[in-house]
Amino acid sequence: MAISKSEQKRKKNFSLKTLLTFLGPGFLVTVGFIDPGNWATNIEGGSSFGYELLWVVTLGAVMLLLIQHMAAKLGIATGKSLAVNIREYFPKPLAAFLGVSVLLACIATDVAELLGGGIGFQLLFGIPMWVGVLLTLLLEVFLIISQRYHRIEKIIVGFLGIITLCYILELLIVKPDWLVIGPSLVIPSIGKKSIYVALAILGALVMPHNIFLHSNIIHSRELGNSEAEKTEQLRYEKIDTFLAMTLGWVVNSAMIIVAASIFFRNHIPVTTIEQASVTLTPLAGPFAGLLFAIALVFSGISSSITVSMAEANIITGFLGKPEDPRTLLYRISVFITAIPAVLIILLSVDTFRLLIFSQVILSIQLPFTLIPLLMLCRNKKVMGSFKSRNVEFAAAIIISALVIGLNMYFFYTAIS
Repeated sequence: MAISKSEQKRKKNFSLKTLLTFLGPGFLVTVGFIDPGNWATNIEGGSSFGYELLWVVTLGAVMLLLIQHMAAKLGIATGKSLAVNIREYFPKPLAAFLGVSVLLACIATDVAELLGGGIGFQLLFGIPMWVGVLLTLLLEVFLIISQRYHRIEKIIVGFLGIITLCYILELLIVKPDWLVIGPSLVIPSIGKKSIYVALAILGALVMPHNIFLHSNIIHSRELGNSEAEKTEQLRYEKIDTFLAMTLGWVVNSAMIIVAASIFFRNHIPVTTIEQASVTLTPLAGPFAGLLFAIALVFSGISSSITVSMAEANIITGFLGKPEDPRTLLYRISVFITAIPAVLIILLSVDTFRLLIFSQVILSIQLPFTLIPLLMLCRNKKVMGSFKSRNVEFAAAIIISALVIGLNMYFFYTAIS
């Protein structure tokens, strides 16, 4: 396709103003992996193994950079979400299986988000946990149904800023051992005892619903439909994704570092998020405990919003219905998967183990999201000139193989 001189000039020019207006979709995805499920896995990892599993967060962040970029690129190149593309290009039985599997993963995610919000409200105000769960659900549904996308985006980014600030302040309070932390961020270390938690941390970072969500919300930043305009959009998307994933890496690393610096250093086993908060206060001061509870509340509410947006996109996309927040199906889809999640929470006794197990579910489902994404991005009929090049595709295959390998090793350790 011929590209005009004006389009060529536009492609070469970089606009800071355009970048600032483009930033946002990646940060909504980031909220998804700074959720209460991450809190549970990171606290478990830090309190049980010190700084040993920090490298898993780094690995997950590198994986996210590529995977979320590919999801966004699919949305930009095709003008359709991953859910719609799977429905159109895969056999119906396979597409149905993939749709059901990711919805089950969304329910597991809902468990983590609602439970985290409920625990946060309990810690802050002393109300029963189930009341906090219902309050989180009501706030989530209200914010999605009553607000336009860009307003929701601003709210979520604001929440993300509060969570980040709370953890930066906690890092200043606990005074970690930075000389030990540096190597742990990049040098792999894993064993039979830590594989379960490592897999849970990875599942909490690279989340199936976030891949579907990114391919959809990127459409809020359309700059045009020509090849040059899509190429320009990809330039800004890469920066948005890089900045957002880097922020997510910083916050998740901070979670493990705080847990290691407080609980592992003092040989205190942590079995619940509530215990983490109560134990944190006498060891690091009441301000640290308050920051912990505030960040958890905002984490639960914001991440429950993004997973509900993903669920609505998945349900409407796989059913071939309009992805329009004004439709009845979309509004029902916002909270329909939250119903079984609420029941699971109310019937569960060990909420901390439930949080960690929910993240393992995500990691098990992840290959069923990654493989279709890779196949679509490599298909010239689907992507046109934006088809994944050899290097990108090879890297994505390595990532997928690594995820599948970790799953196999997990099952081996579980049955041996």
